[in-house]
Amino acid sequence: MTQPALSPRFPNAFAEAVHAGLSKHPQKELPSMYLYDEVGSALFEVVTVLPKYGVTRAEERVLKEHAADIVTAMPGDIQVAELGSGSGRKTRRILEALCKNKKQPTAYHPIEISRTALQLCQRELSDIERVSIVGHERDYLAGLSEVSSKRKPGEKLLVLFLGSTIGNFARLAATKFLRSIRGMLQLGDALLLGTDLIKPLPTLIAAYDDPIGVTAAFNLNMLARINHELGGDFPIDAFEHVARFNPDARSIEMHLRAKRALSVRVRGADLRVEFREGETIWTESSHKYAAEEVTPIAADAGFECTHQWCDDEWQFAESLLVAR
Repeated sequence: MTQPALSPRFPNAFAEAVHAGLSKHPQKELPSMYLYDEVGSALFEVVTVLPKYGVTRAEERVLKEHAADIVTAMPGDIQVAELGSGSGRKTRRILEALCKNKKQPTAYHPIEISRTALQLCQRELSDIERVSIVGHERDYLAGLSEVSSKRKPGEKLLVLFLGSTIGNFARLAATKFLRSIRGMLQLGDALLLGTDLIKPLPTLIAAYDDPIGVTAAFNLNMLARINHELGGDFPIDAFEHVARFNPDARSIEMHLRAKRALSVRVRGADLRVEFREGETIWTESSHKYAAEEVTPIAADAGFECTHQWCDDEWQFAESLLVAR
């Protein structure tokens, strides 16, 4: 898969994204993928174990109970590719079940833009017998294209898109993204899709605005990254983390809000940007679903939802979508 050419004005994709996002009007924004540098990845690992953030524990419960069912649903030789592996902690259940069920070597391909996350993943999973780990420091679709094109004839591909990352896409964009995944798969390949389900508003807000400030530090680290990598002069203490619910989109939004009017320069992105007091940078959305929505969305993207497992304690769904 070819990548779009960078503008000669910018040294890398991060710089180009910062220039484009902070130049938007009326809502400045930054892509959530850039939250995950070395520091951001480490902070997010802390977020996942916070008492109020139940997504990771819910998914771990589902995978612990149903990993054997998931791999049994896919007969034959299987390779595993994961979009956004993080540390790989949750993936262990799937890989161990594959080794036990298939009794043969399995190739696991974590796909991450964060080199730190790939290193964490290698350390977390390297002790599993008969699993070879081949990391891909690429974006999701470029990495998946590479994995899919290099598999052996007859091998099936199980793609993992765990957590609630699909929620970072608006609904139409999510369907488009699933179609892009489907375009790289063969009949009988499958996608294991995690979706966080709608729940009471106080529960949602608490999950994205914890009282000890870890999520705030994770969000504010985006500005520290711009300062460090692109020569920005953001005064970090002039911004605050905000989490709010958008009822029309059924999504939690994370923003960085300017506490005062200020002017910021980002040399590496060829940018000077003005902020009004109270103006925000939109850094992430997390759309929430109803469990029954997954089947029609999957069908629209070229998949059949053959199995779905839900966690009732936190309201989270894991769905197996088979390419048709």
